[in-house]
Amino acid sequence: MKKILIFLIIFVTIFFGAYKCKKIILKNLYVIKYEDIVKEYSKKYQIDEYLIYATIKAESNFDEKAISNKGAKGLMQIIDSTAEEIAEKLGMSLNEGDILKPEININFGTKYLSDLIVKYNCIELALAAYNAGSGKVDSWINEKKLKSDGSDIQNIPYSETKNYVRKILMNYETYKKLYQEEV
Repeated sequence: MKKILIFLIIFVTIFFGAYKCKKIILKNLYVIKYEDIVKEYSKKYQIDEYLIYATIKAESNFDEKAISNKGAKGLMQIIDSTAEEIAEKLGMSLNEGDILKPEININFGTKYLSDLIVKYNCIELALAAYNAGSGKVDSWINEKKLKSDGSDIQNIPYSETKNYVRKILMNYETYKKLYQEEV
């Protein structure tokens, strides 16, 4: 009986230790940075902060100086024309390099994503539009390639966009599981 009890204690200790270790490893992979900025703008634009972290992770992996080969810039990978549109909506002026500043980039990216969620009333379609452009998503819906409720993201015509949406949704769920329970 004593051996069984010792075995159970060792098993339980290893099991809970492995669980804790897994969580530590995942938190190192799914980091939270720029917390004050993300909290401020996710609250301002009424969007879940974990969706913003998931988007930043997918877009730049938290590299504030990231610039894509298509000219998307910063943490949330915003192209210049989109940045100019958002600046105008917000009554701001942009100087060269401003979009690389975390505060501005997260503000603009969160505003843009929030506007897309409002437009489509659907996170999946908003993410597709964030990646491929709302003109493309509108045409996919009009051509009946996608449903307007976003229930058929597997039918997104661009594999890059389809994978992008799936990746962010996976990141989003992971962030919520790792951090939401701590609040």
